[in-house]
Amino acid sequence: MKRILITGGLGFIGSALIRHLITHTEHKVLNIDKETYAAMPEALAPIENNENYAFEKIDINSDESLKKAFTSFKPDAVIHLAAESHVDRSIDSPAEFINTNILGTYNLLQASRDAWSFSSEGKRFLHVTTDEVYGSLKQKDKPFTEENKYYPNSPYAASKASSDHLVSAWHKTYNLPTLVTNCSNNYGPYQFPEKLIPLMIINALNNKPLPLYGKGNQIRDWLYVEDHVLALVKVLEEGTVGETYNIGGYNEKTNLEVVQMICVLLDKLAQDSLNNIGSFQELITFTTDRPGHDQRYAINPSKITQKLDWSPKESFESGIHKTVQWYLNNQQWWSRILNDTYQGQRLGLMK
Repeated sequence: MKRILITGGLGFIGSALIRHLITHTEHKVLNIDKETYAAMPEALAPIENNENYAFEKIDINSDESLKKAFTSFKPDAVIHLAAESHVDRSIDSPAEFINTNILGTYNLLQASRDAWSFSSEGKRFLHVTTDEVYGSLKQKDKPFTEENKYYPNSPYAASKASSDHLVSAWHKTYNLPTLVTNCSNNYGPYQFPEKLIPLMIINALNNKPLPLYGKGNQIRDWLYVEDHVLALVKVLEEGTVGETYNIGGYNEKTNLEVVQMICVLLDKLAQDSLNNIGSFQELITFTTDRPGHDQRYAINPSKITQKLDWSPKESFESGIHKTVQWYLNNQQWWSRILNDTYQGQRLGLMK
């Protein structure tokens, strides 16, 4: 049993990770989150009263609050998920990404270093980051490995690349026991409606356009969030300190292919929402491409597969079916976000 401090635990991946840890392990979890617009406390409703779970509203840029949390909770491990992550938002307002993703990571590294200065034996700092730090692949390029150089192209990717370098430096310079994971695009239940897959599902159910950048031919590797959670637990428990592990889903799809698959599923599962159209695919539209849009991401997860015996359980076909069905079954959740928490703010097109 470990005491695990998780940052950003009210987010999409963080909440899925906490649900798993509390439900399937004996670990104690302290969730710290500053409750931004994308926070989803309801995603943790099933476990919020469990004796092994606690929550504190903390901004990772608050030195004093971090210090108090480390002093009182005394974590054996940190899993750092708190981040601004939407590319469109980073293009419009990069300052918040610099503040949270870079300075926030620095503060967390320092807090961990101070807390474990007497002894870091058995301690772990797991930094969760993205494949976007590697830049864009061409059609025939091999998927990203842990040896790829960094070529970030968006303010979001640059801020995450910076945070990755800080984590590496704190390991090399201060012997902080760090691990890093770079994941591909996640999807699944409770993903905030501004991301591609939930946005397309929700827009379709409301008979709104399904907007795709350019011709929709950008390629992404898709990873079901629960598979990602299992990989993170593997890395935390069995990974080698100082190492990086790429986590991918073996599911390269163009954005257009993804949206077409969603439409085919909705044609079968949500026929009542087909208002005067034969298929939801009729709602697909194309818009001007965004600046610096990476053409292709693809992850080679062979290292984590070979070293830690992890591989994704969900195919894209099975995962997207579960995801579409979840959004159909939980319309009250996303309707509240659209009508209340997110009222008046622009939904981005996609990651």
